[in-house]
Amino acid sequence: MEFIGKIIAVLPAKSGIGKASGNEWKAQEYVIEDSMSGQYPRRMCFEVFGADRIAQFNIQQGQELKVYFDIDANQWQDRWFNRLRAWKVEPAGVAPAAQQPAMPAEAPAPAPAPDFLSGDAKDDLPF
Repeated sequence: MEFIGKIIAVLPAKSGIGKASGNEWKAQEYVIEDSMSGQYPRRMCFEVFGADRIAQFNIQQGQELKVYFDIDANQWQDRWFNRLRAWKVEPAGVAPAAQQPAMPAEAPAPAPAPDFLSGDAKDDLPF
């Protein structure tokens, strides 16, 4: 899924140690607003997980971005919570170069049709 809008809030980063793995983790949440919705703009709070992705995306307040994300839910103490986790972030309005079709090369002119002799009595097809 994707959402296009302007970053209106950068929330404080969270970090900790995984219970099962013992590895350190880091996550940060951002709020993005779709300004194209008119009088009632839509907002979404999404998460970027991993210090490497947080640094790679380098999201700043005020940026216009296209955010690609997955939706997942987690249960905690008999309650369910949705999580929107971004896996790709790019500047809004940038089309990926790989999806633009290449210009086809000019096709060669077709070969002229063969001239059959009018006196050729054989009208059978060659196959």
